[in-house]
Amino acid sequence: MLVLDNALWLLVAALLLDAIVGDPDWLWRRLPHPVVWFGKLISAFDHRFNQPTLSDVKRKQNGILVLITIILLSLVAGFCLQSLTAKLPFGDILTVVIAAVFLAQNSLYRHVAAVRDGLKEHGLSGGRKAVSMIVGRDPDKLDEAGVSRAAIESCAENFSDGVVAPAFWFAVLGLPGLLAYKAINTADSMIGHKNEKYGEFGWASARFDDLINLPASRLAGLFIAFAAPMAKGNIADSLKCIRSDAGKHRSPNAGWPEAAMAGALNLALAGPRVYAEYTAQDSYLNETGRKQASSDDIAKALVLLVGACWLQAVLVVSLAILFVA
Repeated sequence: MLVLDNALWLLVAALLLDAIVGDPDWLWRRLPHPVVWFGKLISAFDHRFNQPTLSDVKRKQNGILVLITIILLSLVAGFCLQSLTAKLPFGDILTVVIAAVFLAQNSLYRHVAAVRDGLKEHGLSGGRKAVSMIVGRDPDKLDEAGVSRAAIESCAENFSDGVVAPAFWFAVLGLPGLLAYKAINTADSMIGHKNEKYGEFGWASARFDDLINLPASRLAGLFIAFAAPMAKGNIADSLKCIRSDAGKHRSPNAGWPEAAMAGALNLALAGPRVYAEYTAQDSYLNETGRKQASSDDIAKALVLLVGACWLQAVLVVSLAILFVA
């Protein structure tokens, strides 16, 4: 079992490895990413236990049992991996590599930067194409400001659940916590939708994902807020927006990093959004901010992302030193 100080130092190494290397395309073109394995398992459970002929009550019960099964399987896999690495001569290196695979600093930066570059190099069509890779809303309904806001919102939200949350659960529970978090988060993204097919079956996955993301979303909001000066923003404005507007978001978690980003960049984010299956009539975060976002604002959001990632790393190093002492 990982002791806390060792887990923190391994996390520092994993964050550094992910920041430098990221997810190499050449590798995942040849091998299935571990998240793909989670996806296949969840898809099999969905096909078997979410049949439309079942009652709503039965589908909800099945969804709860499926979630419990996914959690147990991922915890067992994590414990097996952690036990294996503990016995190997270079086990810590393997642990760092595994942890880095489940972090998304590098890939998140690249995907958001692609939207910025798409707008600058190919105009609205290039921005729409790039943003369709990271958001679920209808890209054809987005103008340049809408594309820019969507990319910035995705940057903020995915910093929370793709960077801070996996790092948090690895620090707390090691590889079992990391794998369980990613399995639950994958289940939420696949079946945690509020529609006719998944409203009951995915209910448990969606609610539990909300629960386990609570600490990370608050940390993510604070990291973004304190990184605000790096993008010529104001820490106080960002924190004020978190306090006043984070609760307006339909998600109990996404509102924190998105409100922090809105306040730091003086933008109005969220608001009404058109998705493939529905239109979200949500309130704006930082309603008095600018709505006409541009590729330059995406560039500033990327600066905030880098700054927030550095602040997270500094915090982890500080805690590691504290626990060693």
